[in-house]
Amino acid sequence: MWRIGADRTIDLAEPRLMAILNATPDSFFEGSRVEGVQGAVERAAWFVREGAAILDIGGESTRPGAEAVSVSEQIERTVPIVRAIREAGGALGTIPISIDTARSEVAQAALDAGADVVNDVSAGRDDEAMLELVAMRRAGLILMHRARRPREDSYSDRYERPAMEGDVVEQVRGFLEERAAAAVRAGVAHESIVLDPGLGFGKTVEQNLELIRRTSELLELGYPLLSGLSRKSFVGRVQSAGGESETGERLSGTLAMSLMHARAGARLLRVHDVGEHARAIAAAVATGLGEAARG
Repeated sequence: MWRIGADRTIDLAEPRLMAILNATPDSFFEGSRVEGVQGAVERAAWFVREGAAILDIGGESTRPGAEAVSVSEQIERTVPIVRAIREAGGALGTIPISIDTARSEVAQAALDAGADVVNDVSAGRDDEAMLELVAMRRAGLILMHRARRPREDSYSDRYERPAMEGDVVEQVRGFLEERAAAAVRAGVAHESIVLDPGLGFGKTVEQNLELIRRTSELLELGYPLLSGLSRKSFVGRVQSAGGESETGERLSGTLAMSLMHARAGARLLRVHDVGEHARAIAAAVATGLGEAARG
């Protein structure tokens, strides 16, 4: 069970879907962007019907080359959406919500509006107040590894020289272990933490694949893992056998690799295409996906 509040949990015995809802004009996949609060609420309702277990709302793109967005702009983009989803009632009144931000002020505003989880791509390094805030609010926390900040990064299939040298799994594991320990020291409950290897964030195509293949080594840290590979460039490069592809052409590769990551033990899948993933996972679970991962 992933604890996301004083009396709220998400059962991760089987793979669960985190639906991506971007309140940004420049996210790398156009299909994930929403315009206006009402459009976001309608998209959220559709995601819930399709099988999402949690909504991830972000107001700052983390695509390679993206510039930082101010705290005030992030709040303006995301908090009205969180509030409107909660006010919509029904399933939207109770669906867990994650705020995708590395800034504590944004996280606090979103938690005040009804969010349950902070998804921090900096793992608490960009804002020293973040871990204490999460601990105080007893919220869920996702800690991600990245080798470079977004504005300094490149797409995985375009590196002239790798951002990381040596054993990528060993380095990611060490980083996540240290950041999880820092969160626990700050007062975050162990059972409230999910770790994210940061697929695509400063890793080459092969390094991303290695992280998926060796998921078991990351699971040895004792925390659930998030898989965030949806429609990324390394997925397109692999599914096209080394050729080029556009983000809109990467669904088949995304589904295949998401299922492989889930089979390896990832339990939270952050995706753009909720319905397609829900149906694929249902078929996979019926043929033993859960048993294979637990074995």
